[in-house]
Amino acid sequence: MSNSTTKKVYVRRFDRKMLAGYVSPHAFLRADGIEVIDREAEVVLVPYEQTRAVYFVRDFKGNPEPDQRKAFASRPKLGGLWVQMQFRDGEALEGVMPNDLLQVGEHGVTITPPDANANTQKVFVPRSALDGFQVLGVVGSPIHRRRARRKQLDREQKDLFPAPAKTVS
Repeated sequence: MSNSTTKKVYVRRFDRKMLAGYVSPHAFLRADGIEVIDREAEVVLVPYEQTRAVYFVRDFKGNPEPDQRKAFASRPKLGGLWVQMQFRDGEALEGVMPNDLLQVGEHGVTITPPDANANTQKVFVPRSALDGFQVLGVVGSPIHRRRARRKQLDREQKDLFPAPAKTVS
């Protein structure tokens, strides 16, 4: 996402209505809902219970959901936790979230959706919108990287100091 102070979003509510607007990425989650500045420059507070998802988009091109893939075709390449979320309305969405449980917020989670080339860059899903949340896999685990690096260092180290030749007297 770009480095501006506000991000373009679509807020999808459970009544199927979409709200297009802008949010401050560091301050849009309030105690009582999601604060959005709509396209007419009015501040709107959408309660978490009514919110299905917040789609962070590149451009306002209409509804971001029909063009969005809901699942990965194969194992994701992006590192993190590969997750599947079950919404209250029965639909499911897969994505990747950071492999850092401190990133799991009080009000919900932010994921990277399956299609990196789509208009949607990130999706925030409130906890109240979910019936289920499942980790499908860990991609790019730091544990495996450390082991692989240690094995590589061990191989390199063996060649640095060859054993001295034994002399026979």
